[in-house]
Amino acid sequence: MAVHGPAMTDVARLAGVSHQTVSRVLNGHPNVREQTRLRVRAAIAELGYRPNGAARALVTGRSQVIGVVAQNTTLYGPASLLAALEQTAAEEGFAVSVGSVRNLDHRSISAAVERHLSHRVAGIVVIAPVESAGEALERLPKDVPLVTVDGDPNRPVPLVTVDQVAGARAATQHLLDAGHRTVWHVSGPTDWFDSVGRIDGWRQALLAAGLDPPPPMPGDWSAASGYRCGQMLARMPEVTAVFTANDHLALGVLRALHEFGRRVPDEISVVGFDDVPEAAYFIPPLTTVRPDFDAVARASLQMLLSQIESGTGGALRQTVAPALVARQSVAPPRR
Repeated sequence: MAVHGPAMTDVARLAGVSHQTVSRVLNGHPNVREQTRLRVRAAIAELGYRPNGAARALVTGRSQVIGVVAQNTTLYGPASLLAALEQTAAEEGFAVSVGSVRNLDHRSISAAVERHLSHRVAGIVVIAPVESAGEALERLPKDVPLVTVDGDPNRPVPLVTVDQVAGARAATQHLLDAGHRTVWHVSGPTDWFDSVGRIDGWRQALLAAGLDPPPPMPGDWSAASGYRCGQMLARMPEVTAVFTANDHLALGVLRALHEFGRRVPDEISVVGFDDVPEAAYFIPPLTTVRPDFDAVARASLQMLLSQIESGTGGALRQTVAPALVARQSVAPPRR
């Protein structure tokens, strides 16, 4: 015999409301008193009730699935964004279908979007942090509810992104405020918008302080490339402060400085970006910049739901400020 879970009528009975009220709460209808909404949500939680997605799609006229297109990568930023999107969508009553692509180019993105559309998703979020994704996004169907995350700020596509420039400015200014006369930068790949924004923020902070920025040292997000750059920086006695475009680059720099006997932060201060879970356990604990991936996910989903509800698009922009996390890798330069 099949065992059935609780039904909507069970939720209504426990909450002391009609099943129509339960339906309105599940569908986010505005004409429900907050006290009633809380009582229904409590009953849902107590009973472990799960709405029938197919039935809700028939009632609301829309799917309860969001399609996400993302590069198949283990990099901390994109992976954290994807996890935050899945969690936020679940809180709003949506499932997430992820279309992973090897490369963020026109062919791969278009194919992933077509697969999502064939499954009649409610809307699509594309995590598009590299230049190659830009043209593909402009050529997608205009009637598809679509939001890009960490995409090209110069293209007319709805976008939610971490304020990379502000985060890099804060990191660089933190080092300048500690008394350093300039700050060297180990950058990420120049075809990533995150990397370009962080270079811009670093450069802006130095120019605002009346300083001529030294040439950035290009990396590829990995600790290995940070290590190679760190070997060069360690040989330069004039270097007292380094800002790296992510924490893995910082880890490589720290290793190289240690091997060359350059003590951190006594001789060289280091600041990273991302606040990976391990950053607090580096030696020394790493000062870094923490992007609010949960806030980016919430803003992305709200922007997408607004398009779905209104049936219109719009070249919207929203940036989410990151926060500086001060630890023990920064100190005043030795005199």
